Amino acid sequence: MKQASGMGTPGTAAELDTRDDELDEEEIVGRIFEAIIDQRLPPGTKLSEAALCEAFGVGRMRIRQSLLLLASREVVDLLPNRGAFVASPTAEQAREVFETRLMIEPNVARLAVERASEDDLTTLGQHLRLEHQAHHSSKRRDAIRLSGQFHVLLAEVAGNTVALRMVKELVTRTSLIIGIFGSPGVSNCRDEDHDDIFAAFQTRDSDLAARLMADHLRHIQAHLELGGRTETTSDLVAIFRK
Repeated sequence: MKQASGMGTPGTAAELDTRDDELDEEEIVGRIFEAIIDQRLPPGTKLSEAALCEAFGVGRMRIRQSLLLLASREVVDLLPNRGAFVASPTAEQAREVFETRLMIEPNVARLAVERASEDDLTTLGQHLRLEHQAHHSSKRRDAIRLSGQFHVLLAEVAGNTVALRMVKELVTRTSLIIGIFGSPGVSNCRDEDHDDIFAAFQTRDSDLAARLMADHLRHIQAHLELGGRTETTSDLVAIFRK
């Protein structure tokens, strides 16, 4: 991306962007995403390039590349002549995400039960123990991440690469929606929901697993508080500077 005029000395930015000890784009993306999930960056927050440069100690080029990555993952909205803002999914967009999940994931759960090996059951059980620890320790970000990974694991067990790719994308978008609009508690995934689905694996009841998955997704959707876009400001330097 070409350095825009009036945005600092190109040579300085280039030097900053090539320092060995500075954060790379994926690290910056990860920290911004974590701040959104932790609700430290509300929806509609303006992400000032200058403030992010100061917070992360990098040049504008690296920040712009990071914002482009976040935009490609629908975490950030890039608005012409206005800049970057934390995404504010609308109620309709959230509805479409869950409508798609309800079309796909009950069948993924059914296939996973039918195809799961004993090793798969062991892996799922170990994962659920990590989820329980995150919930009981009130680690919101870990709980949301692990809850999403449970759904991805089921798609992996189902053995359908197309479904796996779709579930990964839908889980990422749902994690953002829950992080922004979920309750201030740990997460919107109930411990017992995943436990009940896993119990259906142990009894090899694929139809039950499909029904439980559908109920689980409806529960998550029902406990979201979606609102309209509002533009807010936050002290980005204070949020991200270590």
